[in-house]
Amino acid sequence: MRKAKPKKRILLPDPKFHDVEVTRFVNNLMLQGQGKKSIAYSIFYDAIDLVGEKMKDSDKAPLDIWKTALENVTPQIEVKSRRIGGANFQVPTELRPERKVSVAMKNLIQFARKRSGHSMAEKLCAEIVAAYNSEGGAFKRKEDMHRMAEANKAFAHFRF
Repeated sequence: MRKAKPKKRILLPDPKFHDVEVTRFVNNLMLQGQGKKSIAYSIFYDAIDLVGEKMKDSDKAPLDIWKTALENVTPQIEVKSRRIGGANFQVPTELRPERKVSVAMKNLIQFARKRSGHSMAEKLCAEIVAAYNSEGGAFKRKEDMHRMAEANKAFAHFRF
């Protein structure tokens, strides 16, 4: 690399739960509010409240349910296209810890947007509950990524 690596920006914890991971999730969610963080926060907090109402019988706190859901949709491996000798190979590569989390968050938000529902908070709530129960679009995406990596395990030696 010619240029120096850019410095990592330090995220401030969110006002309600005092968690940096929540801020990161809200930053990814912001597309919905056209760059308005307050709208993104309100969507997230409403979704967490709805998760709390839906999962009353669970002994876990709504934020813990969200964190478990995020862990359930976090992929360990992804496939990258590599061109070697005129042929394209899908080479399985392990993900860096930061990328794992960002891919999981983006998938959760993307599949929440695709869901049917009235408000984004309701859609997000439904996707979180589905991910917590190891089902739903985001969980299926993770399973597909792992299946692709498993199928192309023979090309793992092209990694570098």
